[in-house]
Amino acid sequence: MFRKVLIANRGEIAVRLVRALREYRIPSVAVYSDADRVSLAVRVADEAAYLGADPPSESYLRTDKIIDAARRHGADAIHPGYGFLSENAEFAEACAAAGIVFIGPPAAAIRKMGSKTAARQLAIAAGAPVVPGTETPVRKIGEARKTARALGYPVLLKAAAGGGGKGMRRVDR
Repeated sequence: MFRKVLIANRGEIAVRLVRALREYRIPSVAVYSDADRVSLAVRVADEAAYLGADPPSESYLRTDKIIDAARRHGADAIHPGYGFLSENAEFAEACAAAGIVFIGPPAAAIRKMGSKTAARQLAIAAGAPVVPGTETPVRKIGEARKTARALGYPVLLKAAAGGGGKGMRRVDR
């Protein structure tokens, strides 16, 4: 088990992680930016570490600041929550290089799952059920129309790159 876990996230996910860690009697460290200085997560965590200015690019997305905060507070593990650095293979590797456990998938798995088409192929190869769709990216509108007719409407179009639901569109005809 871990001695102390730094939660590299904010908001409701951070609060939920603090509560889960408390059930296991594991001390928590919440991180915060200027915007989250008085957030519930900061108030309920055992400790809090200031990361910097408001924009996430200056705080929650700064691997160096998060690892430094974990070291300063004696955390032997980091839980990324979701979003921010949770799907960042370089962050997982930086944690390992710093001797801190990344609570999440290994960097290699994050990389494989970062490509929607590679992730789909990996799931199929593993025998996991997948929704009907294409095995490779659709590059032309005519091909997309033909595939949609074969699958039946509505269909969901998803950009091969990107994340967080961005670029996902329902097509009804």
